[in-house]
Amino acid sequence: MENIIQTVLIYALPVLFAITVHEAAHGYAARHFGDNTAYMLGRITLNPLKHIDPVGTILMPLLLYFATSGAFLFGYAKPVPVNFGNLRNPKRHMVWVALAGPASNFIQAVLWAILLVALVGTGVDERFFVEMARAGVLVNLVMWAFNLFPLPPLDGGRILVGLLPWKQAHMVSRVEPYGFFIVLGLVVAGVLGSLWLRPLMALGYGAINLLLTPLTALLR
Repeated sequence: MENIIQTVLIYALPVLFAITVHEAAHGYAARHFGDNTAYMLGRITLNPLKHIDPVGTILMPLLLYFATSGAFLFGYAKPVPVNFGNLRNPKRHMVWVALAGPASNFIQAVLWAILLVALVGTGVDERFFVEMARAGVLVNLVMWAFNLFPLPPLDGGRILVGLLPWKQAHMVSRVEPYGFFIVLGLVVAGVLGSLWLRPLMALGYGAINLLLTPLTALLR
């Protein structure tokens, strides 16, 4: 129980930042391109309480964590409402609005990695902060890779719809009502993890290591 509580405390801040900035980024991008829906509903904010879903953000991850001893986790935040019809160029701007969320997670992963390198490089060996920085990189790379999966209603699915020609885009968008259940099934079956998450996260870790090479060399 003590280890579980410590793990929850280590991951709490990275997870809150990850979901809050992700959802706010969608709202900021939508407003920039002409849709004020999220702004009018008070969802363009860094207040995590506005984005937390009691079931998807708290109850489901905790139940799965205890049920599987931490081997399997899944959760979600309240999606920021976007009326794509209000965007100045709905099809093209949909791509940027959808991309804003995963992009914010990748940037956060880089920032947590910078903190981790700085802590280790300056000799700070406080385990709690080092593990929190590692958790920040992991959580944000998972959100980045997971949300880029090309199936609506995930961000990757909306990006795909925005990039495809109208006919093909319409066919893909029709999957959206069933997309969540399809994705959940792929997660449970391990297909999404082995064929999508792990390869993409390895690419993400490689890119971050490359970006931080100068800082790492400086602190040696």
